[in-house]
Amino acid sequence: MRAFPKPLSAKEEKECLARCLAGDKKAREKLIERNLRLVAYIAKKYNTADKDLEDLISIGTIGLIKGIDSFDKSKNIRLATYAARCIDNELLMMLRSEKKTAKDVYLYDSIGKDKEGNEINLIDVIEYHDEDVVERVMREEYISKLADGIEKVLSEREKEIIYLRYGLCGRKETTQREIAKKYKISRSYVSRIEKKALVKLRKFYVK
Repeated sequence: MRAFPKPLSAKEEKECLARCLAGDKKAREKLIERNLRLVAYIAKKYNTADKDLEDLISIGTIGLIKGIDSFDKSKNIRLATYAARCIDNELLMMLRSEKKTAKDVYLYDSIGKDKEGNEINLIDVIEYHDEDVVERVMREEYISKLADGIEKVLSEREKEIIYLRYGLCGRKETTQREIAKKYKISRSYVSRIEKKALVKLRKFYVK
């Protein structure tokens, strides 16, 4: 699947929305382009054996455009939060429309199979609808940035302690006392290493 540009920051989004609402077509295009990653993320939920992901992204993009055009900035929510629901709704409408061309829609009707060959019912994707997609996308962005900083600025010992303390990279979240026992060092020494590592990471992200 093709790569999509990173989402706008809250400040950039606010400025772009203001220009878009004033009739700036380039700002509208930018909002669409910078939210395509969100479309792709949501479309993956519906990517079964008989559904082409690129087609799903195209349908989801229609929902994104509807979301941008109908967004009310007076509401105290991010555009991406509102757009995610519009994208989801557009994809669900497409699925329901396809089902109706053959027969009535039943919640437990099969709509295809996932990549492991497991059958997926319509109710599966409907029940998934309330997941905070935006929060997950943003969390994955933050984790990616954090991993980049850890690899670039921390020593091997600092990396391992940060991974263990915060349960990163598949590690189980571990207390300072447990880490101290594992490496046969004092808990206060673990604390000093952790604090030093966090200072390095802060400097890395604010430079």
